[in-house]
Parts: sequence; C-alpha cells; structure tokens
Amino acid sequence: METYAKLKPYSCEVCTLSFTSSSDLKRHVRIHTGEKPYSCNVCAADFSDHSNLKSHMRTHTGEKPYYCEECGSAFSHSSTLKVHLRIHSGERPYSCQVCEHAFSEYSSLKRHMRKHTGEKPFSCHLCSSAFAEMSILKEHMRTHTGEKPYSCNVCASTFSHSSSLKVHMRIHTAEKPYSCNLCEAAFSDNSNLKNHMRRHTGEKPYSCEVCDSAFSESSSLKKHMRTHTGEKPYSCQICDAAFSQNSSLKNHMRKHTGEKPYVCLICNSAFSQNTSLRNHMRRHTGEKPYSCQVCDASFSQANTLKIHLRTHTGEKPYSCEVCQAAFSQKANLKIHMKSHARALGKKCKSEKKSKV
Repeated sequence: METYAKLKPYSCEVCTLSFTSSSDLKRHVRIHTGEKPYSCNVCAADFSDHSNLKSHMRTHTGEKPYYCEECGSAFSHSSTLKVHLRIHSGERPYSCQVCEHAFSEYSSLKRHMRKHTGEKPFSCHLCSSAFAEMSILKEHMRTHTGEKPYSCNVCASTFSHSSSLKVHMRIHTAEKPYSCNLCEAAFSDNSNLKNHMRRHTGEKPYSCEVCDSAFSESSSLKKHMRTHTGEKPYSCQICDAAFSQNSSLKNHMRKHTGEKPYVCLICNSAFSQNTSLRNHMRRHTGEKPYSCQVCDASFSQANTLKIHLRTHTGEKPYSCEVCQAAFSQKANLKIHMKSHARALGKKCKSEKKSKV
C-alpha cells in the first residue's frame, strides 16, 4: 500500500481516487466542481479539459488526423478510430449479461439493455409516447412537425425517415432485394415479403374484434372494420358518392371520366374495371370456374351461379309491389311489371271511353 501511495501521491478530497501528477488531480476535481475553463471561440461549448476542447474544435475545422490503415477511413477522434477498428478485427468486448449478444461499442450495449429492462428514457413533450432511443424520438417528432428532410434526387418525393427514402429509391432502380424462398416472387421492401409469406403459411395474425374474420395484413383488417363502422372516408369530388376503399373510389371515377384502361387483346373490347375484363375473357377461353354443388352445371361468372342456385333453393328475392308475385331474377320482375303497366293503360283508355 505504501508503494502504491508513492506512485499516486495526489489524492482527491471528495472521492477516493489518487493520481500521479497534480495536473491530473486538478482536471479530476473539475468533475466535482463543474468548472469548465476552456471555451470554444466558434460556438458556446465549454470544457473541463483542454484536450476535450481540442477534439471539439475538429467539428468546426473538419480535421480528421486519425487514419485506419485497413480501409483508409479518417476520424477526428482517436477513440472513434479505436471503435472503427473493431469492424475489421471483429472484436466485441461489450457483452450482454442477460442474453448472448455482444457489441463493439458500449453505447450499443446500453441501448440493447433497454430491450430487457423496458426502459424508455426519451419522451415526446407533445404526446405520451416514449422511446428507448433518442434517434427514434427524433423520427417520431416529425409526425408532429411534418418535417420531411430526406428528398429523392429523381422525383420530387420527400420523406420523414431515411429508411423510407431508401425503399422509395427502389421504385426508380427496380431493385427487389427481398426474395421468397418458396416461389419466384421478389420485393423491394422486407415488410411486403413478410406479408407475402403468409400466403404460403396461411397465417392470419390480424383478427376482427367484432366478428370471427382474420387477415394476413393489418391494412386488410383496417378495410374490413369499415364494414362494421360504416366509415366511408373516400369521397367523390363530382357527385355525393363515398366509399370505404380508395380502389372503389378509383373505379367509380371512371364512370365520370369514361376511362377504360383494361383492354381485351383478342377483340379490343375495353373495360373500366379489371374484374370486368377477366369475366369477358372467359367468353374467349370458355372457362367456367364456378360450379354448382347440387348439379353438374358450371358458369363463367359468380353472379350467374348465384342466380342458378335459386332453382334449387326456390328463393325468389324480387317481389312485385303491386301484386304478390315473386321472382328469382330481377330481369323477370321487370318483365312482369310491364304487364301491370299495360293493364293500367287499358284501364285508363276504357275510363276515357265511358266518360265520352
């Protein structure tokens, strides 16, 4: 102990630390006093140690005196170079005591530990949201401010997250790095691959709390919920029509514009909806995918099968408002109504003759 005291004769009166030189002790004491005598002449930053001021000045000058001999990268601080070198060496000295993860930086371990503790020290001052990382809070704040600092250099699109810009750029490059290992499908976004995989697995993790319906995508559940709430957020700007889905509004708008983008390659017939083109194509192919479970009849359209099934069930949903007659098809009701119109016409004529 006596030898140790001789090596570090300068002791701190506040804590138990000892130092080899008076200058080291002097610097240390500033931790307790909060004294920061070294000021930056460019900004308002203050430091307790001259070496910290020196490092800070490089943020203004852009000086990077520390070079990596492996890849040529340059850094303004020796500590940053030290961390960078672990990329090449693979060294991960900071290990999680809960799981087997290891990290090259202490700050990464600190962030990781919040997954185990559930700690969320970064809170939004506008809403009740809290986050485990400052970077996620910064991204969240853009939902309040509407800030979109990431711009596409090909088109005018802007984004609040760098990751969103990265995904968007694949529209221009046609890059699809996420491939399905069961079929040949490829996607530009990992979330789209995840949704696609549920087609193979049959997984439907999104359940309706009102009925027993389940869906493979959260967006599908959102659309479905409108059948219960009656919400129709998509309105036509020309007429009073409103729709629960944007795709339905798009189809409706073609009634106003007359647009028919779906063209038959065999006869050049054009349609406003893709489903109409598909139904039409069956006239050429002769395909009849809708089969009756009672008899051997098959049909090219689902609606035709629905009408046919009434011959088995006896259902007659179309009723005459004048008499008690009922029909299985709307077209038959229309024909029947004409008989009332003719009878009414004859009655009017006979009444006129009697008056004469």
